[in-house]
Amino acid sequence: MSMIAERTQPRREDSSSRSTSAEFRLELQCPECGGNLGTISDSPLSLHGEAVCCPKCSMELRQERCIWNALPARRRKYFERFIREYEAVRASEGRGSDDPAFYLALPHKDLTRRHRWQWKIRSRTYRYIERNILPELERRQGRPLFLLDLGAGNGWFSYRLTLRGHLSVAVDLLTNAFDGLGAASHYLAVLPALFPRFQAEADRLPFAGSQFDCVFFNASFHYSENYARTLKEAIRCLRPQGTIVIADSPWYSDEEFGQKMLQERHKDFQERFSFPSDGLASCEYLTDERLAALEERFDIDWKVYQPWYGVRWAMRPWVAKWKSRREPAQFRVYSSEVPSR
Repeated sequence: MSMIAERTQPRREDSSSRSTSAEFRLELQCPECGGNLGTISDSPLSLHGEAVCCPKCSMELRQERCIWNALPARRRKYFERFIREYEAVRASEGRGSDDPAFYLALPHKDLTRRHRWQWKIRSRTYRYIERNILPELERRQGRPLFLLDLGAGNGWFSYRLTLRGHLSVAVDLLTNAFDGLGAASHYLAVLPALFPRFQAEADRLPFAGSQFDCVFFNASFHYSENYARTLKEAIRCLRPQGTIVIADSPWYSDEEFGQKMLQERHKDFQERFSFPSDGLASCEYLTDERLAALEERFDIDWKVYQPWYGVRWAMRPWVAKWKSRREPAQFRVYSSEVPSR
């Protein structure tokens, strides 16, 4: 792994010079049996109630509130508890807003002021990706990029990518209207049409292989229950020499600190919400050892980028050590070009 560190200053995004009129053509694959589901494009993607049925296993992908439901019934049941508890926690924390301006300002401003420090981190990370990763991908392709946003949440990342002139597909397990894919409807205040949204799991994506230029895990990779399985599925969807980007997943220097974090969080959630927030057996954090294992398995080479989050953030490890506390999580950006298969 190679480390790249740079301090970046926020800069204004110029969306006026970028086109959002590129056309979608997306090849679907049954997430249950892997059968070919054909191709959909801009027109059917925007139709409410459009459905695609698998000729092999009869699983149906249907749009509900303009979001494609691509979870097989057995997998929907598997995720029921996680979705229920996650939504309860996010609602209790005051996520989302009734004001479209809140979503349009993300990630650079939290107009509710309830989670300003978190959105400050997201903003700095996005600016870093915008300045240090996207330009090289754009130069290499010389056309609008076809991008996959895994763990998209309310879709702010896909929204920003669309403003930049690219084609993004947003995937998440949550579809609610305050913090899930349903909240993306607010971006219609600016966009002429929404990017496609799919309720699906990262390990069983409803897309045929070799389509996307880049797969982004934006503050989502650590929710994986098996990093190798999740990364393998992302690589399957990439075009030859496509790129994987992992951002804002917590990193620790040692497994010991990650496990202590989990113990503290489970105890805190049990006291606050009466459940420990373990609806999924998520991997939860990264270490150098875990990243190295993925490098070896998939013959990739992580570039490790260190955005600058400010002096107070940089001092956190030293303050924790001085106060004899657990090492705090660090956030980095990891990218790797995938070798031709």
